[in-house]
Amino acid sequence: MQQKRVIVVGAGPGGLAATMLLASKGYDVTVFEKRDDVGGRNAALRVGGFTFDIGPTFFLMKDVLEDVFEQAGKRLDSYADIRELDPMYRLLFKGGRVVYPSRDKEKMKATIEAFSPGAFNGYLKYLEKERRKYDQLIPCLRMPYGRLRDFFSWQLISSIPYLDAHTSIYNVLARYFDDDDTRIAFTFQAKYIGMSPWEAPGTFSIISFIEHGGGVFHVMGGLNQLSQGMARAAREDGAKIKTSTPVRRILVEKRTAVGVELADGTMERADYVVINADFAHAMSRLVAPEDRRKWTDAYLAGRRYSCSTFMLYLGMKRRYDDIPHHSIIFAEDYRRNIDDIVRTGRLSADLSFYVQNASVTDASLAPAGKCTLYVLVPVPNNKHGIDWRREAGLFRERVLDLLETRGGYRDLRSNIEVERTITPDDWERDVDVYNGATFNLAHNVGQMLYFRPHNEFEEFRNCYLVGGGTHPGSGLPTIYESGRITAELIFKRDGVPARM
Repeated sequence: MQQKRVIVVGAGPGGLAATMLLASKGYDVTVFEKRDDVGGRNAALRVGGFTFDIGPTFFLMKDVLEDVFEQAGKRLDSYADIRELDPMYRLLFKGGRVVYPSRDKEKMKATIEAFSPGAFNGYLKYLEKERRKYDQLIPCLRMPYGRLRDFFSWQLISSIPYLDAHTSIYNVLARYFDDDDTRIAFTFQAKYIGMSPWEAPGTFSIISFIEHGGGVFHVMGGLNQLSQGMARAAREDGAKIKTSTPVRRILVEKRTAVGVELADGTMERADYVVINADFAHAMSRLVAPEDRRKWTDAYLAGRRYSCSTFMLYLGMKRRYDDIPHHSIIFAEDYRRNIDDIVRTGRLSADLSFYVQNASVTDASLAPAGKCTLYVLVPVPNNKHGIDWRREAGLFRERVLDLLETRGGYRDLRSNIEVERTITPDDWERDVDVYNGATFNLAHNVGQMLYFRPHNEFEEFRNCYLVGGGTHPGSGLPTIYESGRITAELIFKRDGVPARM
């Protein structure tokens, strides 16, 4: 086969996965990344000697990325130092109730029985049934859904009894647990796709099983090191990754993608174009209106999008060695808080938030005797019109109050050495996230599988999508899968074996 050229727009995790696989099979791959480093939202933020992950901090389904590396003829553990966490996280509920989930059965029995007597039997049933569901559904997510007839594949048809698409994640977990807080402990993971446990399809109950069945991991140096390792692996096979090189638009001729125009006016032509930018942003900013028939600006505006996040990155003068790596603190009325975020679009009187205290595992992230605190507060996306220029300062104070009181991070304010904030406006303006919706298009039934933007893009030929805005969806493991699916679609088209 004559060597074909592929241009990848964006060096996020999906683009890097596709780049690794394509380069390993001899394709001439060039990645254009607007920022000065790889990773996109999976990059590092470095401030005054402290290192933070900008976005993802949970590494799940390690086997997915291991498989990408293996398919490229490499080993993940040669590029990243990965450690499993135990406990997985600390969950704090109203009234001071706390549980420390663990994959160790004896530890889990002790913590869940102390939290909700009798719940361990339900937990064992949960593991058994959700494992069967996981084993049935994961192969379905690894398939592309570019044609309507893909719905009639035997793989998907045989999975219908396990889909639970007619109900919510919360209702699925109600089958195993009577206590409301215990149900929340196994359904809050709907936040990983930016949705409510009471609205997200029950199909996604496997997300909590992914944690309990497969573990929660930290990458030493931060999860940003995954992107660094992928970029290194791709370069070893000849891929060219050009940072600080923004793309202005996708070049389309006769309904075929033929390359890109860079911000400096340079035209770069290719046989295939892979778009790794935020999907709705890419459509509205990088693809000309005349080249879009379905994904018009009006159609994009009418889609459902995930929530956004308010972020604090705090470099602390002291350590909190008595608090685990991950903590989730729930609002007093968690359901009302979630409804405010995804339905009514207002800032809650009470908040739920997540804190990563990674220095208890990884001392490399902060100077000696100090630590990093990464704080994520789910909030409505920008479709709801919140004025963050007015709200950000007061909102920050509320979050700091809750960190000190409910979170247990004592003397927090007096120990902040460095601080950075990202609001939904910042996500949209500075990080090119449409509507500030950090988890991309929502994952309701009408925006999944065939009804999500296709990996082989439907608007014009020779264009492919990777990232959270295409199938299978948002979250690092599924984004890696999107890169693999796209690479294999290109291999199939060119008659290149996907695996040796």
